Parts: sequence; structure tokens; C-alpha cells
Amino acid sequence: MTNTTTEQLKNHFRLTLSKFSHEIRNPISLINSELLLMVSTHPELADYQEWEEIMENMEYIRELLNDLSCYSNAGHIKLELTDLSSYLSSIISSVKPTFDYLGINFAADCPDNLPILPVDRIKLRQAILNLLRNAQEAVPSSGGKITFRVHASAQAVCISVMDNGCGIPPEVQKDIFSPFITFKSTGSGLGLAVTKEIVEAHGGRIDLESSPDQGSVFRIILTVPFPG
Repeated sequence: MTNTTTEQLKNHFRLTLSKFSHEIRNPISLINSELLLMVSTHPELADYQEWEEIMENMEYIRELLNDLSCYSNAGHIKLELTDLSSYLSSIISSVKPTFDYLGINFAADCPDNLPILPVDRIKLRQAILNLLRNAQEAVPSSGGKITFRVHASAQAVCISVMDNGCGIPPEVQKDIFSPFITFKSTGSGLGLAVTKEIVEAHGGRIDLESSPDQGSVFRIILTVPFPG
């Protein structure tokens, strides 16, 4: 299969997902409004366990639709010149309190002389936070460790997220970036697919090294100078 054909299939798939999520979102919003109206006139409904389960399922559907929207739009980026050092430092500062609260040992190494590159600030942040969230879910509740490290050369900037979590078996690593593939009890299986789409839209690539019970390392590599 040629690269052109593959890209056409991917674009068709994303368009189908976008149409699907749009068509589903409207009736879901109406159902949610009707449920809220019901509980406002019959407050006793909220005391039933079934009601809580209904609302939890509604929330899951909304999150799934949001994930579908993110995947459909992941390749559409708006670039602006960005000082990577201050940009990545702000991401580190935003996640550290959560890791501290969860008792996760979080270490960060972000040089202050990183290059200025054109990136989509919102979407690249989303890609990095997806990796950090996955690491958070993978590490043990006691003794969990996550390392965020950035290295720059004349050709590329490498952003790595390393954890000492459960790791990923070799036989499933080839599918880990495919949409709807998940090995968690919950989740849509779109987080890493979205991350890959965002990184590739920036002209970069994402790599994985992982061993069961040894942890994982995800690396985002962005080219310097930025292509285009």
C-alpha cells in the first residue's frame, strides 16, 4: 500500500469518526438535559444506585465523544514560534503538584537553552500530558517514579517520559499507537493515537522502549530546524 493510499484511508477514517461523533453528540445532549429535568422535578431519583450508574455512563459517553473529536482534529495544527525551554517548564510546573499529591517521585531535566521552534502550543501540550498521564497510571502506588527529560542537538529535540511502571509486552507494542487499542480496564484507546497524530503533524515522530515489569520510555522527537 502506497503512502498516498494510506494517508487517504486515514483521512477518510478521521472524517467518518468526525461525522459519527457529531451525529451522536446532539441526541446525547438532549438525553442528558432530559435526565437533569427529571431529577429536578423528582429529586428522589438521585437516591437510587441505578441513577448514579446512568449518570456515570453518560459522562463516559461524553468523554468518549471528546476523545473522538480530539483524534479527528489531531492533525490540524496552528504553529507559532515558541521558546521550548519556558514552554516545557510551564508544563512541568503544572503537573508536579499532582504527582506530589499522589506520592509519585517526579524528576525533570529541562535545559534553559532549548531552541525556538514553531509548534501548536495547545496540541503539543496535550500530547505531552497524554504521555505523563499514561506514566502516572502505569507506576505502582508505592515507589512510583516518572522522569521527564529533554535533550537537544543541532538536528532534533527529544522529549522523553520514563516510568518504572508495569511496562508493555513486546507482542502488543506494535499496536500501541493504533486507535481504539487499549490494555486498560477503562479508556477509549485513543490517547496514544492522538499523541502520535499530533507529533507527526509537527513533522516529528514518537518512539517507545518498554519491557514488562521494567517500565517504559516514550520519546517525542522534533526536527530542528522545523520542516516547512
